[in-house]
Amino acid sequence: MASDPPAGTPALTPTLTDDGRPRRYADFATLGEALDYAANGKRGLNFHDPRGTLTRPYPFSELRADALAAAGRLVAAGIAPEDRVALVAETGPEFAALFFGAIYAGAWPVPLPLPTSFGGRESYVEQLRVQLASCDPKLLLFPPELATFATEAAGLAGVEAIDWVVFADSVPSEAPLPQADGADIAYLQYSSGSTRFPHGVAITHHALLNNLAAHGHGMLLQPSDRCVSWLPWYHDMGLVGCFLSPVANQVSTDYMKTEDFARRPLAWLDLITRNPGTSLSYSPTFGYDICARRMSSQTKASERFDLSRWRVAGNGADMIRPDVMQAFVDAFDHAGFKASAFLPSYGLAEATLAVSLMPPGEGIRVELVEETQLSGGGDLGGSGGPRPPRFRAIVNCGKPVRDMTVEIREEDGALLPEGAIGKLWCKGPSVMVGYFRDPDATAACMGDGWLDTGDMGYMSDGYIYIVGRAKDMIIVNGRNHWPQDIEWAVEQLPGFKAGDIAAFAITTPSGEETPAVLVQCRSLDDAERGRLRDEIRERVRSVTGMNCVIELIPPRTLPRTSSGKLSRAKARNLYLAGEIKPYDIAA
Repeated sequence: MASDPPAGTPALTPTLTDDGRPRRYADFATLGEALDYAANGKRGLNFHDPRGTLTRPYPFSELRADALAAAGRLVAAGIAPEDRVALVAETGPEFAALFFGAIYAGAWPVPLPLPTSFGGRESYVEQLRVQLASCDPKLLLFPPELATFATEAAGLAGVEAIDWVVFADSVPSEAPLPQADGADIAYLQYSSGSTRFPHGVAITHHALLNNLAAHGHGMLLQPSDRCVSWLPWYHDMGLVGCFLSPVANQVSTDYMKTEDFARRPLAWLDLITRNPGTSLSYSPTFGYDICARRMSSQTKASERFDLSRWRVAGNGADMIRPDVMQAFVDAFDHAGFKASAFLPSYGLAEATLAVSLMPPGEGIRVELVEETQLSGGGDLGGSGGPRPPRFRAIVNCGKPVRDMTVEIREEDGALLPEGAIGKLWCKGPSVMVGYFRDPDATAACMGDGWLDTGDMGYMSDGYIYIVGRAKDMIIVNGRNHWPQDIEWAVEQLPGFKAGDIAAFAITTPSGEETPAVLVQCRSLDDAERGRLRDEIRERVRSVTGMNCVIELIPPRTLPRTSSGKLSRAKARNLYLAGEIKPYDIAA
């Protein structure tokens, strides 16, 4: 549990969970109007240190006052409506006030990532540079501890950069602030895959608030609900789902920083335990996986945690793995966690966030899909003849959210019947306007108001099932192979875990397409590496019937997206460019 504050330190009081005011489900014309309403109550944001101790309660009323002051400073700095204001998205009151300050000033805030443990200084500076070049902001504001990185990236992009502590000392303008319209762009959001060629997703106030209303209605918000989050504010699930939604739906929220979660993941569960109300908390699959692995016994879990009031345990942002979810239940059921609290979902930044949500209380539901349905049919047999059927568990990601329509289509756009696997398209008021200053990329994924998500899935009884990303698919001899299947096969071997493996297609010197499998290996012994490579090769062959290129690489080599997901496309590019160097293992 979190340590008590030092003796003599006055205890801070968190914002109220329920202040008795009527909840409005994001039914506002603009995001600024949503904060105006929330500021009249006693709910708000609450920031915690690495041990989960409250360090800053931040009522919505205080956020609004700070945001209006920030808006005046932005206007005084020459920021006009529709100008972009880039903000390094550190979880804290400074970013929150500046984000809403840009909203009140009529500008478009652009959240940019923090450094991660994946890659070094040069890669982070380059990521900032390309995103700054893409959004073309008038100003970059950053926390003082990142001054070296931010000023270098801004200098390369030709953008003015100011430490936001210094900026807070500037004199605000007293000129009247512009009045926003619901059709105006509210902000630009870079999707988690945006690296070398970023696409700024343009979201209007109307689109945002429509999606946030869908959150509130879809999760059946209750007066006792309180959000708990460690998700980064530069990713759509953290920014939209766990920062903007709590404002627009008036939900008090408790935060710990993403880097603090990475060091002490169980502190997340400590926060949920201390929540006097009912908890709403989201995580990608890997967050649940880390916590389950860190919990050594059910007895210790029951002694430390009380998760009985965790009403919505959301899951999204990557492929949902039922085995990981079951491991979490096994680790924490003695602490009161209910499997029915799991709420799978599906979404993407181009749809603001949510496309589908599982109705609360239904938990994880899976369907077993035979491999031939995923791969396009045909005989799976090799020299030994046909093999027994193989199945993959596909997780139900819920029903389309309010006002969202979903269709499954063939590659040529033809509508597919229920149960048939194809590309998932969606249409609704919360779909993006387009990619900022990129009409070709916009036209490539949008038409007649419909958005091609790039994901493959199927519909069953009104529910959505996602099977993978179309662009990640490996096609060999006319057969589709999902990289997840190859990666999961390797994960079953002792010593490997999710995130250690990346599978993708390469072209051999003879011109043939074949899968390559990169596996992070911790062994220092060359003979042991050779044995592991052969074992992995046989394992993959037994599951897929294919001979794959198997490369063992050093730990912490595989690249990640801003949300921590494995980036297969970047891994492939780095491997082909020779920037990922496999171990030299004797044949």
